[in-house]
Amino acid sequence: MKKHLASPLKRFARDDEGAILVEFGLVMPVMLLLLAVTLESARLMWSYQSVIAGVRDASRYMSRVTPSDICSSGGTVTGLTTTLKGIVEEDKNTNSLFPPSITINSVTPSLSCVTGTYRLSPAPVGTVSANITIQFPMGGLLALFGNGISSVTTNVSDTSRIFGQ
Repeated sequence: MKKHLASPLKRFARDDEGAILVEFGLVMPVMLLLLAVTLESARLMWSYQSVIAGVRDASRYMSRVTPSDICSSGGTVTGLTTTLKGIVEEDKNTNSLFPPSITINSVTPSLSCVTGTYRLSPAPVGTVSANITIQFPMGGLLALFGNGISSVTTNVSDTSRIFGQ
């Protein structure tokens, strides 16, 4: 009788059918988490670099169209806000440079007059700042493993010496 009872248990212990499914069930959540983190990190870096390039281009544009004597003659760069926002957001054919999950909340130009031993003193220095929000489409998947991130809001700025027209 003992031999009869031990035989099915030994057979069960040696049978490995279905073990692959159990292992897959244990490993799959970790692999999904790694995939989601990798994709979202890559998207974040690409988006951030794209916005940096747009803000840099807007800063260069502002440094060329603003008069070089703006500090001594008085003036402001706030009139360039709409144009600079367009430079950050769109290409020359007014096509959006970013996917819909990236939002440019605001673009703010500013001017500072720096005194010193420059050729033109005070020297005009312009700064373009953009406030952006990046949405994460896979943020819900990350929420399965703890606190998910649905979006990130940050500021990007670039400073350039104003040379004028």
